[in-house]
Amino acid sequence: MAADVPLDVPPSAVTAAGLGDAWSQAAEADARDPLAGRRERFRLADGLIYLDGNSLGALQHAVVDRLRLVVEDEWGTGLIRSWNDADWVGMPQRVAARIAPLVGADPHEIAVTDSTSTNLFKALGAAWMLQRDHLDGGERRIVLTDDANFPTDRYVAEGLAGLTGQLQVEVVAPDALVEHLDERVAVLLVTEIDYRSGRRHDAAALTARAHEVGALTVWDLSHSVGVLDVDLGAWEADLAVGCSYKYLSGGPGAPAFLYAAQRLHASLANPLAGWFGHAAPFAFDPTYTPAADATRFTNGTPPVLSLAALETALEAFSGHDIGQVHTKAMALTERFITLADAALDGVEVLTPREAHRRGAQVSLRHPQAYAVTQALIEHEVIGDHRPPDVVRFGFAPLYVRHVDVVHAVARFAEVLRTAAWDHPRFHARRTVT
Repeated sequence: MAADVPLDVPPSAVTAAGLGDAWSQAAEADARDPLAGRRERFRLADGLIYLDGNSLGALQHAVVDRLRLVVEDEWGTGLIRSWNDADWVGMPQRVAARIAPLVGADPHEIAVTDSTSTNLFKALGAAWMLQRDHLDGGERRIVLTDDANFPTDRYVAEGLAGLTGQLQVEVVAPDALVEHLDERVAVLLVTEIDYRSGRRHDAAALTARAHEVGALTVWDLSHSVGVLDVDLGAWEADLAVGCSYKYLSGGPGAPAFLYAAQRLHASLANPLAGWFGHAAPFAFDPTYTPAADATRFTNGTPPVLSLAALETALEAFSGHDIGQVHTKAMALTERFITLADAALDGVEVLTPREAHRRGAQVSLRHPQAYAVTQALIEHEVIGDHRPPDVVRFGFAPLYVRHVDVVHAVARFAEVLRTAAWDHPRFHARRTVT
């Protein structure tokens, strides 16, 4: 179902929901927005409200041009010469330098490589090997995580535990992490933003407590990077991982990143050592010598096409402090929560209302969340569903406007008022929701 009029004027759905004044206030906020010009970089259809940047970021025009150049000229014409002539070999380090300021790190503390899950295995494995070497007969053998963590994080931790035969994964409620942090814990594994509810952990406090009891920390920043003011250095974090296809808009399956604090570089070993993590990969030395910095966590040949897309996508963050992005993210989510309270009957706001306790998403509970999500998509409001009853919206400040928030709530109200979700086609499950 196409939108009835462009989003720069209040359509009938906004008026019907009683949100005319809210739309005017949102338009004024957009006029003052220092990030407003960034939206033009993205390919977004007229009338579409895209609130799923926490699953897959929107495509940028410049990325299309960059990939065409890489494929047609650098690969098509340059062939293998482009490893040097186009500096493909230096791309991972260039991308790391762009990601570093978004997470409060130095470039040499970031490795851009592989998937988040693979990097998580490497980070957990490195942390465990470091702890194991200093056990001195002790019983520090727990990977502590919470029961709201993203499932793959638990899968990876459990896989590592099974491989070592020594580690044990302990899963507790999010609020119980502090009380379970004791001398038994080798590694604390936490995702800063709960993927389902949008709740934000106090990363600095949890890291400090972990260090008090001798544990190392591994943070998953997949729902934080590119939208929140993350500061790994200030947290004194040990290791972290994150993806680049959400708020960084690197494209589906874009390479992830791994952070390793500089103070640990001399002690950390990559459990999946590969030739691009070697101090001199093109010396082809049969003996492995790790690179001096986080580069040691890279493995095989860099994925040039996806790295090129990510490198170009990250240009959208240049010229703006990540603090501005964070401020807008909190303003967008606050506006959505306020309007949801006022206009959406039969839904419950699951996300914390205090700005410091949430990420850049808002999750709503509805007993028919899946069908509601599908109906909203047909009304050109794209969010997603998380079982059993969550409708989830992610607000990427580089391209989501305040007026988009009002339109999204207005269309949501119309879906509920007309029971548009109550149709068999909206109940048929798809593989990806």
